[in-house]
Amino acid sequence: MVAGLEPVLLVTVVGIVSFGGLVKGLVGFGYGIAGTALLALVIDPATAVIVMILPALAANLSLVRELEPAEVRSCLRRFWPYVVAAGVGTLLGTAALESIPRQALAGGLGLLTLGYVASRQSYVTLPSGRLGRLGRPVGARATVGIGVVSGVVFGASNIGIQIVAYLDSMELDRSTFVGVLAMVLVGVTGLRVVAAFALGLYEGTALSLSLLAVAPGLVGVAIGGVGRRHLSERLLNAGTIALLLVVGVRLTAGGAGL
Repeated sequence: MVAGLEPVLLVTVVGIVSFGGLVKGLVGFGYGIAGTALLALVIDPATAVIVMILPALAANLSLVRELEPAEVRSCLRRFWPYVVAAGVGTLLGTAALESIPRQALAGGLGLLTLGYVASRQSYVTLPSGRLGRLGRPVGARATVGIGVVSGVVFGASNIGIQIVAYLDSMELDRSTFVGVLAMVLVGVTGLRVVAAFALGLYEGTALSLSLLAVAPGLVGVAIGGVGRRHLSERLLNAGTIALLLVVGVRLTAGGAGL
């Protein structure tokens, strides 16, 4: 048992992380955002972000297994400015966690969750048009700027939809897409672990909770992967979107003091 944490709360935290893994296994996305947003309802939002780092790292390591050494070298040669910039931004976002007011962080998580829901739902056509193609023509400076901003948001929230959206806008083949995504998510998450220790963010119960949640999260991913083969993808997506919509509204309202 983790010292200083009520048993009911401990079980709730582990259950939430397991559920986040289940969501990822069922629909293929949403581990970080589902886990972090739900945790932020029951524990301090900054602690929720830190607790999800190790479980998310463990889950995303599966991306690395899909890569060949030649693919890694090719991705690095082509995308190293974005990868490095995202790493720098992630460190900045992680370092800013302690200085972001609790209410503001909760509201920010809520808005990002709602933005994620908007990008994933298929019921209303969004005016993506030209925005969806901005990834291709941007120059080196813009790429670095996008990378830094993406990293800051990821470092402060565990939400990486902006990274996925940017890479998706590049219209990459699947192998290259997975390669760059693996380097960014696994690489910058590794940096976050180092930064979290260096900044003292893993003091108290945060580290114990994060370590404790790794295995249940992976179990959730595995179970979700099995369930995905037997359930309707449309139903799974609708259920996930509905849940995140409720959570996003709740966090946003809390951030606004409502």
